[in-house]
Amino acid sequence: MALIQYLTHIQIDFGAAALLPQECERVGMRRPLVISDAGVRAAGVLAKALAGWGETPPPVFDQTPSNPTEAAVRQAVELFRQQGCDGLVAIGGGSSMDLAKGVAIAATHEGPLKTYATIEGGSPRISKAVAPVIAVPTTAGTGSEVARGAIIIVDDGRKLGFHSWELMPKAAICDPELTMGLPPLLTAATGMDAIAHCLETFMSAAVNPPADGIALDGLARGWAHIERATRDGREDREARWQMMSCSMQGAMAFQKGLGCVHSLSHALGGADPRLHHGTLNAVFLPAVIRFNAQAESMRRDRRLARIAHAMGLAGCDEAGNEVAEAIKAMNARLGLPSGLAAMGVTPALFDKVIAGAMADHCHKTNPRLATREDYRAMLEASM
Repeated sequence: MALIQYLTHIQIDFGAAALLPQECERVGMRRPLVISDAGVRAAGVLAKALAGWGETPPPVFDQTPSNPTEAAVRQAVELFRQQGCDGLVAIGGGSSMDLAKGVAIAATHEGPLKTYATIEGGSPRISKAVAPVIAVPTTAGTGSEVARGAIIIVDDGRKLGFHSWELMPKAAICDPELTMGLPPLLTAATGMDAIAHCLETFMSAAVNPPADGIALDGLARGWAHIERATRDGREDREARWQMMSCSMQGAMAFQKGLGCVHSLSHALGGADPRLHHGTLNAVFLPAVIRFNAQAESMRRDRRLARIAHAMGLAGCDEAGNEVAEAIKAMNARLGLPSGLAAMGVTPALFDKVIAGAMADHCHKTNPRLATREDYRAMLEASM
């Protein structure tokens, strides 16, 4: 049976960050803890997002690591309790939003965080007691502001997913103004993350027609505007708005399920936390698209042809070569790495990555179930 559920209260436009105090009031937050990172603070984006609070801004935890960890969750929980907070406002990229969701669980539930991980059967253990979250993205990529999940590296080193409708942010404040100063390479990497969400969601064989429509529209917006946002992101407001929408739409859609791109990215990102998630997605997409092209659902529903149309390509063969090559060419134009080797990845990591990918929560929603040998071939093709 297919579950189709859209719940988040979304504000999207330039200047939307000014609505943050009233959104906190609307959901009943009187003393939120702000979760952010040092880079967002140093760039002045945190101050801009909190400008509406006047002279008494809420307490801030700004030590979110690039890949959120259970140790960072514990630090933030300690501050949450010290300050008597009753909710969380995440201001930053996907890492800050995921960390906030981890804090929402850990501050209100007993036991180690892995107890609540999806692959540990923990989703039903996440109760309505979770602290409410409001999300204010400062990048256009992860879409975590409208998603029910978070990815966190737990104490045993695994990069695990946590999923529950109780984790859905009570409000998403999508202000493209907060992304205008994002550096070109980070714009490109986070933008390809959003595009990967749209592509993988649409390829998944799970049933969710609204998600398919949202994903295709998001793909068209992102593909048409990512180069403009990367090249002239400080001036091109239209491109920034469209990329913010692409990001939001990709995450609204991926409740349907993702696939091998994210299984591999999660596993490799856990093995080497220095690697950027969006960049990994961009690198893995071509090999996974070629692998997925043989799936029965892809051919039956003409999904490759519909993807190619959304990307403005002239056509697409049944092997997915045109789409795969278009993505490789886009990565090159954006200045992203040509492959895993350029990112410092060696085959020595393959066995660990394959084991992680096979256990990842995205593995089973790929349109074609991958074997260990399939994952090895995709890794080799992505080098």
